[in-house]
Amino acid sequence: MKKEVIRIEGGHELNGTVHISGAKNATVALIPAAVMADGPVTIVGVPNIEDVKNLTDILHLMNVKTQVKEPDHITIDPTEMENVVLDDSAVTKLRASYYFMGALLGKYKKVRIRMPGGCYLGPRPIDLHLKGFEALGAKIDYTGGLYTIEAEKLVGTRIFLDFASVGATINILMAAVFAEGRTTIENAAKEPEIIDVVTLLSKMGAEIHGAGTNVITIDGVKHLSGCFHEIIPDRIEAGTFIVIAAAMAKEMTVENIIPQHIDALLAKLQEMGVDMDVSIDKVVVRGRGRYKAIDAKTLPYPGLATDLQAPLTALLTQATGDSEITETIYPQRFKHCDQLNTMGADIDVRIPRAQIHGPKKLYGMDVYATDLRCGASLVVAGLMAEGVTTIHDIYHIDRGYEGIDQKLNRCGAKIWRETVEE
Repeated sequence: MKKEVIRIEGGHELNGTVHISGAKNATVALIPAAVMADGPVTIVGVPNIEDVKNLTDILHLMNVKTQVKEPDHITIDPTEMENVVLDDSAVTKLRASYYFMGALLGKYKKVRIRMPGGCYLGPRPIDLHLKGFEALGAKIDYTGGLYTIEAEKLVGTRIFLDFASVGATINILMAAVFAEGRTTIENAAKEPEIIDVVTLLSKMGAEIHGAGTNVITIDGVKHLSGCFHEIIPDRIEAGTFIVIAAAMAKEMTVENIIPQHIDALLAKLQEMGVDMDVSIDKVVVRGRGRYKAIDAKTLPYPGLATDLQAPLTALLTQATGDSEITETIYPQRFKHCDQLNTMGADIDVRIPRAQIHGPKKLYGMDVYATDLRCGASLVVAGLMAEGVTTIHDIYHIDRGYEGIDQKLNRCGAKIWRETVEE
């Protein structure tokens, strides 16, 4: 079987500017939210990633028309939409397909959908989403791998989330947009991507208040109209490239970012000794320094994002001393550590912690992107390593990073794709 791999010749100093794409974690919720409108919705800043292609495939299953006017502009027209059973393989290729649950339940009061897919990061139950739908008045059946969620009507209520889940917050608020009366979501997540989704829905005519706080209120409306919306920059892509710059850049500018969205990462990098200038919409990094070991803990926003843990771990292999990372969001999210150890790192994993002993010289090897952010950490490691690193299963990387190889090559990296027999 032929498969594509990414190869990286390590050790090349980076210089230049990287322009960050629209937020993947916002986009994958904005696209399902757009089908709730009764007219066309145009979204600007859409990243060219596999998750967007899969979501577009799902839209076409429902007879939703899409038009790409420019590479990052998509118009979604749901005026002839059909509420079909979503059991296609496209649903299982990404976790965010579950946002069609809230969107379609709200719009049609019924949705049938296959269990969503995505990266395996340990148990990731959707029980909070389902409890929220039930609180609004829906009945849920799970048979033969399909969820059937339906209600005669949805009625606003008070919902308390057991933990501040981004996915559950977005899914429940989408369903609640068309519920009768007021819905209050307490212990809501505060991530910027939630604010972006609420901004879109508000432009469409939804009545939502409190996004970005732990209490969100939704007053139900009868219909939503089309609108124009520009996506926020991707804070995870921004953080990944800032880590890469710290590892290998003489001077690199990471632009089109909102620095406040990655304050926790920037603080940890400064603690390590990374030389950075932070301004309104960009960060200039002068990397390749001598870095100190640190302790870090992933937390819900505004804490250190779990999606940045793996790239940061790769950088910490070059810090002097013993660093410790505690993973509080997905405690089993340490598969990248085995791959980094293959390259010469010295990382001890005792879930939910990883201790990184540094600095350790890394060597190019054959490694596997077990999930999206593991793939990002292997790119960081490959750039630092001696020799050529070959990364397999790169479809994970392409799910979340737009043209990561082209962006790096423009800054002086030597990274390319090859088709190999596997």
